[in-house]
Amino acid sequence: MSEPSTGRAASGQDEVVDLTRDLIRIDTSNYGDHSGPGERAAAEYVAEKLAEVGLEPRIFESHPGRASVVARVEGEDRSRPGLLIHGHTDVVPANAADWTHDPFSGEVADGCVWGRGAVDMKDMDAMTLAVVRDRLRTGRKPPRDIVLAFLADEEAGGTWGARHLVDHHADLFEGVTEAIGEVGGFSFTVNEKLRLYLVETAQKGMHWMKLTVAGTAGHGSMIHRDNAITELSEAVGRLGRYEFPIRVTKTLRHFLDELGDALGTELDPENMDDTLTKLGGMAKLIGASLKNTANPTQLGAGYKVNVIPGEATAHVDGRFLPGYEEEFLADLDRVLGPRVRREDVHADKALATGFDGALVDAMQTALGAEDPIAKAVPYMLSAGTDAKSFDDLGIRCFGFAPLRLPADLDFAGMFHGVDERVPVDALRFGVRVLDRFIDAS
Repeated sequence: MSEPSTGRAASGQDEVVDLTRDLIRIDTSNYGDHSGPGERAAAEYVAEKLAEVGLEPRIFESHPGRASVVARVEGEDRSRPGLLIHGHTDVVPANAADWTHDPFSGEVADGCVWGRGAVDMKDMDAMTLAVVRDRLRTGRKPPRDIVLAFLADEEAGGTWGARHLVDHHADLFEGVTEAIGEVGGFSFTVNEKLRLYLVETAQKGMHWMKLTVAGTAGHGSMIHRDNAITELSEAVGRLGRYEFPIRVTKTLRHFLDELGDALGTELDPENMDDTLTKLGGMAKLIGASLKNTANPTQLGAGYKVNVIPGEATAHVDGRFLPGYEEEFLADLDRVLGPRVRREDVHADKALATGFDGALVDAMQTALGAEDPIAKAVPYMLSAGTDAKSFDDLGIRCFGFAPLRLPADLDFAGMFHGVDERVPVDALRFGVRVLDRFIDAS
């Protein structure tokens, strides 16, 4: 573990590890059914930390226990459009028996803070708190208004968090035109002279769906030609093995051009196997941005071994590229066949914005000041974030939660994975970069 810097953001750097650990220790597991009470506790913790430095945070509870926090930091020039910094406090569940360190202990070991939410995304929540608290303690106003939002329910689509605020409290974001949030700004080391920082400028849309096949119920001992389980299983098998076609979006083309320049070769999106092997853990993120995807995740049917059920169901996590939703749905229906009824459990749009403008310049400036070999590049997130809700307010959204990572860390594998952890040095780096970014933005 490195010593904290003695620079202007030192107190923020000193504080960020404890803030991360505190947030991890609040179990905010989101099971998608209102059964996890932790979001209210996390909201109260965040609100207390903001109130300590003079802000007036407000807690919004969309459903008992499902709480979000919003606060506004006044800028030097209040006539300028505002900036939103948003993060979610909920996490996906974790089974402690699978982990090296208890997922809700916030333990520091091997130079990392371990626990559920360490990268998704209590690290960014803590970095934001650390920077804002340090700036307010030292009397450093941001150049423009900043709205802070710490949100519930992102891991189940944001219905009780960002979507609730956008639909019922849009005035909180009045004057805001740009935003930064999760899953961007992390590093990929190309060589000793170049480190790419992937900024999320696009994200896939989603169709979480339920598939149903109706058949004829009957006795399990008899010959049966209309078995719902058989029909559904064959359809799910076809879908799980189906290779969607590669589609080169503007974001992907920009990323491949930048990566090709870094590697000294022209990259062909139709022949990416060799390139992906060079990306290590990042291959999981980049590979999924090449095409639409549909992964079966759940199966359900029957209630007794000698009864053929009249219905079988499956759930699928479907993600589509910006501009390719219609093609995605048509491919689904063709592969599944006419016997399968498809219905959405949760659906949301894809997003894409350009990699240009003053905010992008501020990201590069802040990164370069802390890492001389840094270069910011755009990429597409294969999943989705609360940016989908804020886009409805006309806010231009980026993923920028800056972390300088060890070259051998499987960062993509940390998301929803076992032994999720974030390096202590990366947290401190993120505090320094965010502080500079605010000044430059």
